[in-house]
Amino acid sequence: MKKILVTGGAGFIGSNFVREMLNLHSDYQIINLDLLTYAGNLANLKTIENNPHYTFIKGDIRNRETVEKIFQVYSIDTVINFAAESHVDRSIIDPDIFLTTNIIGTQVLLDVAKRYWKINPDDKYCGKYQDGVKFLQVSTDEVYGALGKTGMFTETMALLPNSPYSASKASADLIVRAYHETFGMPVNITRCSNNYGAYQFPEKLIPLTINNCLKHKPIPVYGDGMQVRDWLHVKDHCYAIDVVLHRGKVGEIYNIGGNNEKANLDIIRLIIDSLNRSQDLIQFVKDRPGHDRRYAIDNRKITSQLGWKPRYTFEQGIKETIDWYVNNLDWVENIVSGDYAKYYNSMYL
Repeated sequence: MKKILVTGGAGFIGSNFVREMLNLHSDYQIINLDLLTYAGNLANLKTIENNPHYTFIKGDIRNRETVEKIFQVYSIDTVINFAAESHVDRSIIDPDIFLTTNIIGTQVLLDVAKRYWKINPDDKYCGKYQDGVKFLQVSTDEVYGALGKTGMFTETMALLPNSPYSASKASADLIVRAYHETFGMPVNITRCSNNYGAYQFPEKLIPLTINNCLKHKPIPVYGDGMQVRDWLHVKDHCYAIDVVLHRGKVGEIYNIGGNNEKANLDIIRLIIDSLNRSQDLIQFVKDRPGHDRRYAIDNRKITSQLGWKPRYTFEQGIKETIDWYVNNLDWVENIVSGDYAKYYNSMYL
């Protein structure tokens, strides 16, 4: 039985991934390590909390003692690292937590895994690793910086992050790469475009717009709103990570994109129209410092080499997403009010 440590598994992408993995692989054991900061929510996992193949542990990836005990108790053979502070605005206001969690936390996970997975753990440098072990770092296209009106991000491009958040993720990626190059550690890095779908924290563009529309509240739009992003349904992202986990060549980086370039303002207008609200809700505000103008992912490597491709069209995915938020207003209200704290589990190792 594969023993997978999923870090940050109570967040948006992580919780979707945990549910998908338990559906796809009934013989896998999933151990979910999450600190339950503001964006971590155990309500996201209510449907599987009693699954005998699932274990939740509240803890911090920066805490070496906690991580080591998890490896000891559960004989972990796979790490999928979702754990990260991820909101660009928050990183501009308070970068400290982004640097320590996203960089130091990743290094702690790597260091513990390196020692427990080596056939000879006393070998401090390059050595042989147990068969079947892998560390998969879940990253972002933001590490590449910004594009002009044309072009796409490829895996071989230089990293040119423009915010404390993206700089912390780029740093983590480089540490993962270094552990592969220096110690021979079996790793993969995935870099995805903007995710959307169910259970996304309502500070992000799409759920914020839906929630404000439903409440007839103003929808803030940075600058002229014409920043372009490639949009990827979260379930397509989860499927891609599963494919990389099982088919990815050790040491390789894989870009994951949905082939859906959309301007922020166009998405906002689409949601407003879908919910029969007035375009007057749009409120233009001062642009964010260092706001990247355009992202676009070249996903040809993962599609051609590993056989993955997006299953969702954007039209299908955005309709499903809007419907989910409309039908799960209690979940949104619990997030906004803080009532979701009642789901917190205080179990520590």
